[in-house]
Amino acid sequence: MDNRDVVIGIIGYGYWGPNLCRNFFELDGVRLKYICDSSQEKLDEAGRRFPRVELATEIQTVLDDDEVEAVVMASSAVTHYPLAKRALLAGKHVMVEKPLSLEVEQGRELVDLAEKNGRILMVGHLLIYHPAVDYLKKYLDSGEAGEFCYIYSQRLNLGRLRRDENCLWSLAPHDISVMLYLFEIEPESVVARGASYLQDGLEDVVFCTLYFPGKKIGNLHVSWLDPHKTRKFTIVGKEKMLVFDDMSTDEKVRVFDKRAYYLDLELGNEPQIHYGDQTVPFIRWEEPLRKECAHFRDCVREEKKPLSDGEQGLRVVKVLSAATKSLELNGQPVALEKA
Repeated sequence: MDNRDVVIGIIGYGYWGPNLCRNFFELDGVRLKYICDSSQEKLDEAGRRFPRVELATEIQTVLDDDEVEAVVMASSAVTHYPLAKRALLAGKHVMVEKPLSLEVEQGRELVDLAEKNGRILMVGHLLIYHPAVDYLKKYLDSGEAGEFCYIYSQRLNLGRLRRDENCLWSLAPHDISVMLYLFEIEPESVVARGASYLQDGLEDVVFCTLYFPGKKIGNLHVSWLDPHKTRKFTIVGKEKMLVFDDMSTDEKVRVFDKRAYYLDLELGNEPQIHYGDQTVPFIRWEEPLRKECAHFRDCVREEKKPLSDGEQGLRVVKVLSAATKSLELNGQPVALEKA
């Protein structure tokens, strides 16, 4: 097994950058060589917190260093495509925060470029590395919940308003990535409605429905203008139902032995309701971001496909793009682009 240190540069020291720097700085098998940001004030802060790490105001300084194998993009969403493209062209492995890009064509270009150059392209879909989501995936794959019916999510809070993206692009990538990961198929069409209350043209609240093959439905509600801080998924199967509440400290997942069924459908019986036990499984905690960073290290070392690779990132962008068009069309269904 390859145990060498992976030399990394991190681009962006804004909201999420310090968390990535902390994890890569502390992670065995990684040497964080550069922190890059255009703000000298932020770099000064980074230098105090992460000694012996080189500081740079220009990304080219990082890309020109042959010792750097991989770069991590934690800059604003609008810069993801151009900066990731520069890094891939420079021969670096790339981990880019969500979303992969703001346009489907840009995302496809990055995926193709990574494949052509033999580089790892990974997208920071953090929730896929959450221990509770890992439990959900294994539980659903086991078949114990029965056939999937639908899933819905709520990602709500009051605050952290953005000026360069609406709440759909800011918040929904988390929930969309989980739905695609659990369903393992793309939706066929998307319907979205929303409203702008604080800034014209930037939706503060969005309701979005994903229509999958086989009558499966995913619904998400995202808002940064809400009195509740909510991070929750509800999954309904024909045998069991599950709830993942990320705001709960010690009961992240609940499994409900509840279902509706017919004794004999051919006889036209009334549906029966089964109420069984409610269980709280033990899930060993591990920081999702630490798992994500370690996974990127391992993918670079072993040249293996990431769990949240560029193709998965592209699928999320396709859903976001379709939802954006549906918003513009006042809720009309929009089919996903072919890419």
